Order: sequence, then C-alpha cells, then structure tokens
Amino acid sequence: MTFRTAIIGVSGGRARGHAEAYAHIDDGHLVAVSTRNAEKLEAFGETYGIAARYTDYRQMLAEEQPDLVHVNTPPDVRLEIFAAAAEAGVPALLVEKPLAIDTQDYAAMCNWAEQNSGIKIAINHQLHFQPRRMQLQDRVRDGALGELRFIDASAGLNLAYQGTHALQAIGAFHPHGVPQRVFAQVSGADGLVDTPRKHFAPDACLASIDFDDGVSARLQCGPQAPQIGRDGLHTHKRIAVYGTRGFVHWWMWGWELVIDGVREGGAHEYPEQDILGQAAMTQAMFRWLADDAAVHPLSLRNSLRDFNVVLGIYSSALQRQVVDLPVAPTADLIGLLRVVLSQTDSND
Repeated sequence: MTFRTAIIGVSGGRARGHAEAYAHIDDGHLVAVSTRNAEKLEAFGETYGIAARYTDYRQMLAEEQPDLVHVNTPPDVRLEIFAAAAEAGVPALLVEKPLAIDTQDYAAMCNWAEQNSGIKIAINHQLHFQPRRMQLQDRVRDGALGELRFIDASAGLNLAYQGTHALQAIGAFHPHGVPQRVFAQVSGADGLVDTPRKHFAPDACLASIDFDDGVSARLQCGPQAPQIGRDGLHTHKRIAVYGTRGFVHWWMWGWELVIDGVREGGAHEYPEQDILGQAAMTQAMFRWLADDAAVHPLSLRNSLRDFNVVLGIYSSALQRQVVDLPVAPTADLIGLLRVVLSQTDSND
C-alpha cells in the first residue's frame, strides 16, 4: 500500500526535512501542502514538486484525504488541527515538537486524547530513529550495559527548542522506566518572551529525575550545558547512559560505547543521520497505520508523559522542592516563570 501524505506549515528547516525524507521512503508520497502565506506555499510546492497547494488546511484535508499529515506549526494551534483532522477522517498525524506550551493546553490535550483514540498521533523526535542512535538504543535495550544506573542528557538550547529532544532520549534508552520525582532549577527569562513560534521556556534548566526502578537521570538545557558540538548552541545535543558493565555516549557528531573495558566509537555527520531518521520515523507511522499493534514509540501517550515531566520541572523550580510525578501543576506556569525570572534578571 502507498500512503498519501500532506504537510501543514512550511516554515523552518523541519518542513524541508519532512519533504526531503521522502527520497528515502518507498511506501508513501507527498500529495499536498498547506500554509497561509501564498508566496511561501508556491515556493515550497515548486521546490518539492507538490502540485496540490492550499492556503486553507481544512480544505486540503477535506479534498485530498491524506493518510498521514505532518503538522509543522506553532504549538498554540495543535488542538485546533487535531480537531479538524479528526473531523475530516484523517487517520494519522506526525506533529512537530514541543507538544504543548503550558498547563492549560497540556490538560486540554489529555482530555482530547481520551475522547479521540481513533486518530494516531506521534511527535516529531526524529533523533530517536537516526541510524546510529537506533543501534545504540538497541544495544542498551538488549542488556549490553548490564543493569542501568544513571543517564545524563543535555542540549545547548532551552527546554522548548531542544530540551524535549534530550528528555525523549532519556526515555528512548530507558523505555520501561516510569518517572517518579523531579527536582529542578531554572534561570533566565529571554526564552519566555512572546514570539510567533510560541516556544516558551526559561533560558536554562537543570533537573534530576528519579525513576521507579532506581535509575536516575540528569537533564541540562541551555548555554551552561556541556559543549560537545560544532558552531552554534543547537549542535550540542547529547546523551550518556551508564550501567554496571560500561557506558554509551551519543552526540550529534559522534559516539562511543565501552563494555567491560572494551571501547568502540567513531564519527558521523548529523545531517546525513537526520534525514534517514526522519524517513524511518515516517515509515514507523505507516507501519502503525497498517497494524494497530505496531504502536509508534513517539506516540502521543508517551509524549504527554514527557511533557508532564517538563511541567514537573517548572513546578519544582517555582516551589523550590522535589515534586512527585505525574504532577497536577498550577495553571499558567509560564506566566509565573515570566514574573519570577524577569524580577531575578532585573535584580542582577
């Protein structure tokens, strides 16, 4: 079966990544694209040979009836698109990160998911499917490190822009762990300024996350995180996983694996890995469409759990104490953080 797919939103590099990944996909093809800006729409359609172009995504969903839609929009319109896709009978969505903004839309999304289980939704964390990451995740899953002890993940940008990638990586290497507690600190209000992208987060965060099986994880996001990339803070995503037999370390440009004192390692080019990861992530959506049992590892359910950890981080920082998970956080955490961190910045 060949699946028909479409894209909503063409801004930024991720939309191009969606389209370019289809050069590596055999069982699906892009048939339509939608964005409000007519000039950008025509340019994107011409570049990627997409004939069906719409400035109204609802019209596109109704007329094209795609099997899968890539949602490349700011998070403040997620629920609106979810509802329109469900109404149009679209069976699957692959949604750009971050999943949500604050407590209110997270709660609304949880309620929506409970009432609309028929539509299959996953979040676009393509790093999970990069070939090298997948190989290392498989080695850890198969017990190569022995019993897991500690995970250290970080990103050079803030929690909304890249920190969710790092948080998802923790879950990818420890998929059966259930987060129980979080203790966190945050700083800096520049990332909380309102912008069209709605990627709100403090400039920096440091969080300790405890799991039900005794494993603990450290998450760092922001300019204070380890520098292990190339030019630009966006090139510094990384994760290290430690067990009783050794450790694995992945970063955007290389990897190492040490087991019982024997080291393997090497370099890779992130752009090459990334396009293959995007393709594999999309193909996993097709498998889920064909087989209800083949649930996507980046499913909405898993992503909602990750975002609850984000809300736990904010709650812990504001309360200055350990917070149990899952958390039922105070409303408008972003607003509260703006007030507290703006006052802190003005006093410096």
